[in-house]
Amino acid sequence: MITEEHVYGAISTVIDPEVGFDIVSLGLIYGVKVDAENNVHVTMTLSTKGCPLHELIQQWTRESVLKLEGVNSCEIELVWEPAWNISMASEEVKKELCG
Repeated sequence: MITEEHVYGAISTVIDPEVGFDIVSLGLIYGVKVDAENNVHVTMTLSTKGCPLHELIQQWTRESVLKLEGVNSCEIELVWEPAWNISMASEEVKKELCG
């Protein structure tokens, strides 16, 4: 059985190359759902709407989830509300980025 924790662990390997932190620590993952058939739905955002790597980051996220043994499918839902801000990031990321 695939759990949300498994999915978050897989997604945490995806690094935003612009800032050098993983997208989970950055607070870009708003939710993960796994159904009974191990289909995964990830709700996420990006730091800006104009992010030049938005397609790649979504692809990397999908690929990281699909690498988990037993996952049947992975759907990425990109949302813009609530808008991302630095307060959503982990304490470690905030300390590094904000001093």
